[in-house]
Amino acid sequence: MTSREFQDRLMRRARRAKVAVAPETADMLEEYFGLLDRWNTKINLTALPLHPPTDESFDRLFVEPLAAARFLPNEPDVWLDLGSGGGSPAIPLKAVRPKLKLTMVESKVRKAAFLREAVRTLKLRDATVENARIETLGDTFRDSASVVTVRAVKVDATLLALTAELLRTNGRLVLFRPTNVPITAKGFEHLDTVQLTDVPPAYAAVLKRVFHVEQSR
Repeated sequence: MTSREFQDRLMRRARRAKVAVAPETADMLEEYFGLLDRWNTKINLTALPLHPPTDESFDRLFVEPLAAARFLPNEPDVWLDLGSGGGSPAIPLKAVRPKLKLTMVESKVRKAAFLREAVRTLKLRDATVENARIETLGDTFRDSASVVTVRAVKVDATLLALTAELLRTNGRLVLFRPTNVPITAKGFEHLDTVQLTDVPPAYAAVLKRVFHVEQSR
């Protein structure tokens, strides 16, 4: 895929989702895609087609994160992305929310190595990689994050309890999901669920971490 083809395809998919993409963001995403493509031939970073990428690949890797950026502040706050894998949604989000202090959490050593290379190659400031399981993060990150992002096919009580430990009061959990089925969870207030892309449909559920006293109301 040529640079022109990538840029045209990205802009076309973004327009479909009513998302604006600045030229410098498009350039960074193109560089990220090239790195992901090269590494994906060695380790399984994504099951999405990259040779050539499909419309779904563009939507999942780039458009969904950009469409969800409105839910993240652009302030120097702590942001954890859990199970970062191939770097999406974290890296595209970081492109448009550069002030946030990002930690990408990945339990697999080789995927963590890719993420570190992405941070270095893309010159991402205030971005680090934690090679760890989510269950072990409490000692370091308990009650510290203003934002937690997760791409989750399945959202269960265990995942929600672990993220609740990491978030500050009033911190936001942004879940990238294939369904808009409502989420009810102890310790969270549901703020919004929005459709990010349409074919196939993808959604972001936004939850707020609340005080214990708020939970009982």
